[in-house]
Amino acid sequence: MTTRTHHVDAVVDRELIEAAAHVARTRCRGDNHTMAAAARARDGRIITAVNAYHFTGGPCAELVLIGAAAAQGAYELDTIVAVGDRDRGVVPPCGRCRQVLLDYFPSLEVIVGAAGRTRTVPIAHLLPETYVWADHQIDAG
Repeated sequence: MTTRTHHVDAVVDRELIEAAAHVARTRCRGDNHTMAAAARARDGRIITAVNAYHFTGGPCAELVLIGAAAAQGAYELDTIVAVGDRDRGVVPPCGRCRQVLLDYFPSLEVIVGAAGRTRTVPIAHLLPETYVWADHQIDAG
């Protein structure tokens, strides 16, 4: 079930938040896995993942989710959310994740905000004046 918020008429996907929170509660254990992410694919499926923390710079849950989605044949994602373990709630994506998510899914919606005040915003709003990777690629033709 989804409910509307006042922000840009965007939908806050409560089911998606709960899916990420469930994974954070049940799969994040110890220092290696501290964040969970959930995304709704264009076909309606919910894909989940956890981060793989490592001192060398292991990937965030959002980046693991991109690979998990592709492995399941979900190449188009509509909405994503990350939730911290230990009941930390919704956590916005870091700068690296914002750039990667924008490059992979330029029309992606991201759920951000604290409990009771979550909202959905376009990924481009989280990275204004961004570098657009596709704009700087040499034309293969």
